[in-house]
Amino acid sequence: MKFAHEFRLDHADDHTRVYISDGVRMRIDFLQDMLRVALIRNDDLLPTFSVDPENNTDAKGRDKLSLDGFVLCDPEVREEEGIVSFRHCGLDFAIELLNFRITAGNEKGIVYQDRNALAYNFDGELGKGFIHYTRREEGQKIFGLGDKSGGVNKDHQHYKLDTNDAMGFKAAYSDPLYKYLPFYICENKAGSYGVYYDTYCQGEVDFGREHDNYYEAFNSIRFEEEDMVFYILFGSVKKIIQSFVHLTGGIAAIPEFAFSYCGSTMEYTDASDADQRLRSFIDTCENYGIKAGGFYMSSGYTQIGEKRYVFHWNEDKIPDPEALSGYFREKGLKIIPNVKPAFLDDHPMYEQIAENGWFLHYKDGTPAKFPFWGGNASYLDFTDPGAYDFWKKCIREVLIEKGYEDIWNDNNEYDVHDEEVLAHGFGKEISAERIRPLFSFLMAKASREACIEKGIKPFNVTRCAIAGSQRVATTWTGDNYTDFKDLRYNHYQAMTMALSGFAFFGPDIGGFAGPSPDRELFMRWLQYGVFLPRFVLHSWKPEEASTMPWLYPDMMDAVKRIFDLRETFVPYLKRQMDLCIRKDMPLITPVFLRDEEYDREADFFMCGEKILVCPIFDEGKDEIEVTLPKSAYGYKLRGQGETIPGGSRMKVSCTIFDLPVWFEEQINR
Repeated sequence: MKFAHEFRLDHADDHTRVYISDGVRMRIDFLQDMLRVALIRNDDLLPTFSVDPENNTDAKGRDKLSLDGFVLCDPEVREEEGIVSFRHCGLDFAIELLNFRITAGNEKGIVYQDRNALAYNFDGELGKGFIHYTRREEGQKIFGLGDKSGGVNKDHQHYKLDTNDAMGFKAAYSDPLYKYLPFYICENKAGSYGVYYDTYCQGEVDFGREHDNYYEAFNSIRFEEEDMVFYILFGSVKKIIQSFVHLTGGIAAIPEFAFSYCGSTMEYTDASDADQRLRSFIDTCENYGIKAGGFYMSSGYTQIGEKRYVFHWNEDKIPDPEALSGYFREKGLKIIPNVKPAFLDDHPMYEQIAENGWFLHYKDGTPAKFPFWGGNASYLDFTDPGAYDFWKKCIREVLIEKGYEDIWNDNNEYDVHDEEVLAHGFGKEISAERIRPLFSFLMAKASREACIEKGIKPFNVTRCAIAGSQRVATTWTGDNYTDFKDLRYNHYQAMTMALSGFAFFGPDIGGFAGPSPDRELFMRWLQYGVFLPRFVLHSWKPEEASTMPWLYPDMMDAVKRIFDLRETFVPYLKRQMDLCIRKDMPLITPVFLRDEEYDREADFFMCGEKILVCPIFDEGKDEIEVTLPKSAYGYKLRGQGETIPGGSRMKVSCTIFDLPVWFEEQINR
């Protein structure tokens, strides 16, 4: 009966229990630090590429209900008068078998609870697709969801669960952006929980904007697909992040050069003398005494006319690609070429790919075409093993064999919304629209494998990302906008990324789109960015100078001090990142993960375990007021001078000509 679903036990073992009602199964798996819940109407669950606690998922993915790699738990379960009760993760659980309402609490109150009356869409009562409602507590704090805009706390917000090529986005409100991550953390009066939905389907999430007179206050999430497997994680906010990162396979090692300043601008590779312009980057750095680790080479090197053709070298611009990579290698720098997953319909390889059926396509096999970079293009179908291997072959032959051993996977949001467009699906054809963000992961995975199979441990970068992408690539926060307000909200975006478990990332320092930054904004960007994992200035400023370190020659003394500071931090950043990889933690984090009473929306953040960073984000301001986190050891301003007790409040002057404000905690961790 609709709105009243009586579940009964179907079968159970030590770590799994399955309940059934009217053909709907609810499966519970007891895992260390988490509960896995599955709502299943049939056994046609798609595989997962995100959940991978042992980091060994094969090319076709992993069964979503697999227990391989998990630490399994065996709580004592009791059932009495329609209530299933047990103790797990240090919490007392009760599941009401009428409509399967889950509650978890402790002595402080309710930590997690499904909404009253009906929390799941069992029989279409709540509309189409999978829908999950949870109890909303007034004053709750919501963190995560990937690269979402707005403040750090997402309470009272509504977001799409989707990806988009959002060039020039406004970090205060634009949505969706580049990441697909249906994972959030809720902090309330009794504790914290996290929820991860193991899917790639489009959806939306609401944290208190929606009200319904017939139900208590609620959060909601909904997806287009009918069935769902999701994980409820418990512990402190920090512990939940660690559990989530471990659940999704951990973090790949980051080479040391990636922590040094890396250059990038579309201007150089779009120029007719791209080879000379790229070489001049090294010469200019040397002239100014700036240490660089590498250069992100934008897609202009692939141009034929005004269009861009992945895996094509424009030899008018770059006559000898091997000589160019050799020059960078000789100078001790890496060069990271940009690749895109769409092939324009007049691409020299297009007919070959189409004949093999390696594009996303319609039912009759015709390649689907989409607007892309000034033309019409078809997306490579990475769920087709032939297309996957073709991509790896191109990476090897066109890039690696010419000396380009690190890869920048770009424009991989797959702008496919037509449900009639199909993917191979590893032999089981599927609507591409159902798994859009998965293609970005498979693209990055293929690029990485192409390098590893040649004995190379690459620095692999992807713009679009899903849960699990960190084990194959790093990322950045996309094509941001140059504005003082966006600087602050880019910081909130960074904290949101950290609270989503991302470890190595950062914005385009100075802003990618929009006007060139003036002197003040430029210097505040540098003072902030020098502490981020990814220290890259990147821009597209038609008719204006690119945002390079020498944008303002009269500021070079102050600029060089910041770049010198970054280079002194590189060994620290590398050590801290290696520690983060072992601990499944981000490199930069909000201060409240160190001091739980600290403001969740603070402009300040921790860089590694010892450095508190205090940027200035307000135009015209030359002083900042800082409250130091609690510490038994105290801090030193900019690592020098007297030790200042934790909890102290002080004002620090910082003009645009000064080194940024940071404090180093006086403890050997």
